[in-house]
Amino acid sequence: MTILITGARGKVGQAVLAGLHAAGHTVRAASAKPAELTVPAGVEVAELDLGRPETFAAALRGVRQVFLYPEPAGIHELIAEAEAAGVEHVVLLSSSSVLGPDPEQDALASHSLQVERALTASTLTSTFLRPDAFASNALGWAWFVGQAQPVQLAYPDADIAPIHPLDIADVAVAALTGDTLTGRSVTLTGAETLTFRDQLAVLADTVGREIPVERITRAEAEQQLGRFMPAVMVAALLDLWQAAEQQPAAIADTTETLLGRPARTFRQWAAENADAFTVQH
Repeated sequence: MTILITGARGKVGQAVLAGLHAAGHTVRAASAKPAELTVPAGVEVAELDLGRPETFAAALRGVRQVFLYPEPAGIHELIAEAEAAGVEHVVLLSSSSVLGPDPEQDALASHSLQVERALTASTLTSTFLRPDAFASNALGWAWFVGQAQPVQLAYPDADIAPIHPLDIADVAVAALTGDTLTGRSVTLTGAETLTFRDQLAVLADTVGREIPVERITRAEAEQQLGRFMPAVMVAALLDLWQAAEQQPAAIADTTETLLGRPARTFRQWAAENADAFTVQH
């Protein structure tokens, strides 16, 4: 039985692929640019370009399970091809943002929500993994830390429960290789809540020097973030962080509750990625 991994260039996708391959499963890695994939020896690669439905059939041939990234482009055609190919189960890397008050209008949630709804309307059995904030989001501060500049935040006391990307991958591997998660929708977090200020303190401890934190206005944050992402995405993020300053994050399912082993901590993620925060001379 072949398991297809879409988004195989992503951090989570790579880890899912590696975990399945190490356990002896037959895995096919898919990407719109398969020549750019780095995969273990013996792993098949396939082109799967959501903008080109003609690539779907070959990528799905012989596949019984799919690990899917939440891209709505071409999703209906992809589902139809998966049904025709005999795919039995899809594990979707969704987002906890779909549980928000108005996900249809939320730029963070809408992509995942569209894919969830398309899968729900299909004949495929689906498992939705809905992680909250990734620990790796802290890489957004790496340039400032590396330049020995203060990290400027509109909501430095936003309280979240960051999850290590490898924990998400481990849960996905379990969903693809067992039946305890089949058909479920699971919200995933880390095992501890940390404000952004707390996370930066952990990073400061890890790199052995102070990382100053400066509170800025929302308008200033909009201007800064707007250089890297659309305005609707900026507004959605800032709304999320503003709310997170008012209400502490809730701990949801973790690798402890789902897999019976402790969740990786943010401190562990920081130690593994300390080089990204090294001062650049």
